[in-house]
Amino acid sequence: MLFDSSGRPISERIRIPTPRPATPKAIFQVLKQISAEVNGKFQSISAGFPGVVKNGITTNAPNLGTGWKEFRLQQALEREFSVEARVANDADLQGLGASLGKGVELTITLGTGLGSALICNGVPIPNLELGHHPFRHGQSYEEQLGKEALDAIGKERWNQRVRKMIHNLEIGFNYDALFLGGGNAKYVFGKLLPFGKLPPNVRLISNEYGMLGGVRLWVPDVRLTPHYLNAA
Repeated sequence: MLFDSSGRPISERIRIPTPRPATPKAIFQVLKQISAEVNGKFQSISAGFPGVVKNGITTNAPNLGTGWKEFRLQQALEREFSVEARVANDADLQGLGASLGKGVELTITLGTGLGSALICNGVPIPNLELGHHPFRHGQSYEEQLGKEALDAIGKERWNQRVRKMIHNLEIGFNYDALFLGGGNAKYVFGKLLPFGKLPPNVRLISNEYGMLGGVRLWVPDVRLTPHYLNAA
């Protein structure tokens, strides 16, 4: 999707299924297709990546595929499209887009795995990787709350684990706000959480906040929230 510097969308959103296997070569073929659909009319690129990113270099991609270890993604984007690029972990972009810039804000993305982002007074703390921390019964948050677990145990039991996660994170981070995003956030049932609803400082957010986070990589103080950014 194309945006102007105020965070206003100036194109339709383009979605293409992730190729399998999702090697760098296959992903770049998709990116070239997207570029062609918007006629290549952009001056910079923001990219979210589902793994650790340091200085534009990806260190791993456990839920994506092979070929991403020490891959110079930022450099490859700039070479391919002849514009400046910035790359960040996808959960970090989601958290950056949702951030109100006040206090401790934690974002959890519930999808194939579990992503996490921590922002303190508007400043991102990158590559948190909370998904790989121990959660319960000797398994990590990602193993207990990823898509494979959701499919195996069903939405009701999965939501009980979400409730436990929220409780643990509140104790561990003393957050002012917790944002729940990702493709599976739509399955969070308020009735299964304490007092019959989400706590007042916990909010479901749309995946599209990641795109606003992409704008904020270039314009950190942009505060306009595009009209399509509705709660999940």
